Amino acid sequence: MVLATHNPHKVEEFQAIVAGTRPDLQVIGYDGPEPVEDGVTFAENALIKARAAAAHTGLPALADDSGICVDVLGGAPGVFSAYWAGHAKDAAANLNLLLDQLSDIRDPHRTAQFVSTIALVVPAGSPGSDAGVEHVVEGIWPGRLATAAAGAGGFGYDPVFVPDGQPADAERTVGEWTAAEKNAESHRSRAFAALAPLLAGL
Repeated sequence: MVLATHNPHKVEEFQAIVAGTRPDLQVIGYDGPEPVEDGVTFAENALIKARAAAAHTGLPALADDSGICVDVLGGAPGVFSAYWAGHAKDAAANLNLLLDQLSDIRDPHRTAQFVSTIALVVPAGSPGSDAGVEHVVEGIWPGRLATAAAGAGGFGYDPVFVPDGQPADAERTVGEWTAAEKNAESHRSRAFAALAPLLAGL
């Protein structure tokens, strides 16, 4: 399967997640042109990317559109998470801008959630799918934002996201988690859990 991203971190993360359900499936990166992500929802953008990758490669394609949604910002950055500080897609600048915008906001008003929407597009003419197939699933990972970045793991907003459900005296940002810990709990793994039955039927 092709994963519609040029981000090697996402390819590694998806391969690890997929291996838990379908170890026979190899997830490869996408080397084609990037489509214009002009959707206004995660689902719209995920489908745009998956359709483009399936059309370019002829392979079943997965695409993830994800971001962080901050409650006090009305759900922003949301679909603009990767571009929050501009079109350079500078992860450090995005993170620092978000922290700056929330600098005067204290708990319990720093709640947020990572959202992942995964689209699966099986192109027409694929074995067992003459007419083609499209599915969209969603995973939500609730938590809150730390006041400063911590940890060198993960990517994007991971160093400032503190997931719910941790012991109060041992809370860590996702940047301080191991890759295995993140893959077991993340918004992408939650979305993939909903996708797994569909992959099993391929």
